[in-house]
Amino acid sequence: MRCYWEEEDTWFYFEVDAEGWVIRQVELEGPELTPIAAASLAEGQRACDTGRLDEYDSRFGITAELPISEWEGHAPEQPTSEEFEEVWGPARQQIASRPS
Repeated sequence: MRCYWEEEDTWFYFEVDAEGWVIRQVELEGPELTPIAAASLAEGQRACDTGRLDEYDSRFGITAELPISEWEGHAPEQPTSEEFEEVWGPARQQIASRPS
């Protein structure tokens, strides 16, 4: 799903599982849609298990910590999985290519 947060001029894209937990998340900021996060729950969990969560978070961000059923005050749009991938791929590549 996709939501816009006007106060921060940020688009949020979420891939969620059947229980409503965010498994991948992209955040694009400003009129240029600059990627500021492209996080994966599985990668974040592996980073936590290896003691590298802070490093992962500072580079890719962290996925939302509550299932979407507990969110309030959002009006999500429902992009297709292909549309999500079109945002995920370039955002992830741009963030990964930045110097650490």
